[in-house]
Amino acid sequence: MTTTHRTQVCIVGAGPSGLLLGQLLHKAGVEAIIVERQSPEYVLGRIRAGVLEQVTMDLLDEAGVGQRMHAEGLVHTGFDMLFKGQRHRIDLKGLTGGKQVMVYGQTEVTRDLMNARQAAGLPTVYEAEDVAIHNFDSAQPSVTYVKDGQTHTISCDFIAGCDGFHGVCRASVPKGAITEFEKVYPFGWLGVLSDTPPVHHELIYANSPRGFALCSQRSHTRSRYYLQVPLTDKVEQWSDDAFWAELRLRLDREAAASLVTGASIEKSIAPLRSFVTEPMRFGSLFLAGDAAHIVPPTGAKGLNLAATDVKYLASAFTEFYKERSRAGVDHYSDRCLRRVWRASRFSWWFTSLMHRFPGNGEIDQKLQEAELDYLIHSESGSRSVAENYVGLPLNFGE
Repeated sequence: MTTTHRTQVCIVGAGPSGLLLGQLLHKAGVEAIIVERQSPEYVLGRIRAGVLEQVTMDLLDEAGVGQRMHAEGLVHTGFDMLFKGQRHRIDLKGLTGGKQVMVYGQTEVTRDLMNARQAAGLPTVYEAEDVAIHNFDSAQPSVTYVKDGQTHTISCDFIAGCDGFHGVCRASVPKGAITEFEKVYPFGWLGVLSDTPPVHHELIYANSPRGFALCSQRSHTRSRYYLQVPLTDKVEQWSDDAFWAELRLRLDREAAASLVTGASIEKSIAPLRSFVTEPMRFGSLFLAGDAAHIVPPTGAKGLNLAATDVKYLASAFTEFYKERSRAGVDHYSDRCLRRVWRASRFSWWFTSLMHRFPGNGEIDQKLQEAELDYLIHSESGSRSVAENYVGLPLNFGE
């Protein structure tokens, strides 16, 4: 027996992009059902990025879920770049006319969106099995899934594929209709989360002869640290003591001396890649977030790019239902991709600048240091870094 449901938009994926889209559509009076194959606990258990651009902060406010972010998030007006044993600050606020970023974990963003959706009584299906999308090349698309042994069909006008890199939506597109661009980096990030005070009140990006390191944070009492490691490394090879010892070797003397260590509460190795799908629309199917693109985490662009995809998509759907216009729908892919490629360029450039690549010699380290030296002593160079880091405006270049 199959149960049939009807909605205007079916969102596949209840991560931050799917939940944010659902909340923005709810605010605009557009109906949406979200289908997610994992449990809420699993979704909240993903340890991801935590630096929000101003555009993303504004979107969370627009969605009505920004209260806790403003109360508990950490406003950062700059960050440090470390090379040749010395730290140099990039003044984000001063270089961009007052813009800044917010350190607020993706887990907390997801929790806030989940709570808002639940409070509004909006339909979300978790632990949906055998999720599949159908007829998205027509005006009558649908999504099917199995829940508690019963098959359900959701008929809709549009499908929003917010189900991540390994999701069903992009995988359902015929190979001849899609072009995928990918660059896999020859190293990963070993990340540790610990209930220790951050080594510095702002982020430190370190270029070291021993490899890249990042000192980040989630709160005044919880820290997030990363080390560049070979892809062949396994988490089991890295004890907490070994991690802290290597991190100290990649920091300046002051940071190394003040680093507070402790037991890790999460430890993992993440590979780095640049990945972009063209186009991001296939008839009635629209890809957003990690389903359409992946950037290396060096520039903190992943969640922020997903948020701007969702903003464009929510505006397009709202325009379609409220104004009977297809302009936003038809231009969605082109608008997103222009921004995606700019962010991918910055993330690739920043990654290339800060990491040690296998096979590179001492001259490559010297050239990186020379470029860093130029960037921090050139106002125009520093401004370029700053304006890309805080995020380009939504209408940049339009």
